[in-house]
Amino acid sequence: MKQVPKFKTDAEAEAFLEQDLSDLDFRQFQPMRFEIAPKDAALNMRLPEALLEAVKAKAKAKGVPYTRYVRMLLEADVARPRHQQ
Repeated sequence: MKQVPKFKTDAEAEAFLEQDLSDLDFRQFQPMRFEIAPKDAALNMRLPEALLEAVKAKAKAKGVPYTRYVRMLLEADVARPRHQQ
């Protein structure tokens, strides 16, 4: 089964998609959330530096910018049913 290589450019990705992908191993893929809602409000907060560095490290491990990671945490907490909070 084929694995998807890491691409350095959009052109490399497009060239990869031009081939027969029927033997591609789809188990390697993970769902991805797309952010569609406009972001028209801002939040500014002060945090202990150690907490911010820990958040940045977790975000990097997940492969997302730390501000998006914080937003994901907030969204998950708000979406949780009330009895679990």
